[in-house]
Amino acid sequence: MEVTVPSVNRVDQIHEELSKLKGTRLRVRANLGRSRIVERSGVLVGIHPSLFVVEVEERRGRKARQSYQYVDVLTSTVEIYDPDTGERLLDFSEVE
Repeated sequence: MEVTVPSVNRVDQIHEELSKLKGTRLRVRANLGRSRIVERSGVLVGIHPSLFVVEVEERRGRKARQSYQYVDVLTSTVEIYDPDTGERLLDFSEVE
């Protein structure tokens, strides 16, 4: 018998996992639709109830903040990787 986890609990699980990574460097790959994929590296600076914030370095040393939703991680629209090893950190695509 397989136990299915409701998606709300999985979103909470993503929130908890990202809370542990606060202050660490990440590489975020976001699928913006229409064949537009953006990859950015930065530091996870904020954890909020429905989204998280990554501070990335732009051109000429400027810093920008990008926010992403936990649901996007759940649906694999946003993927989070270790910048050094390239290993995917949160992979919920296998869980149904």
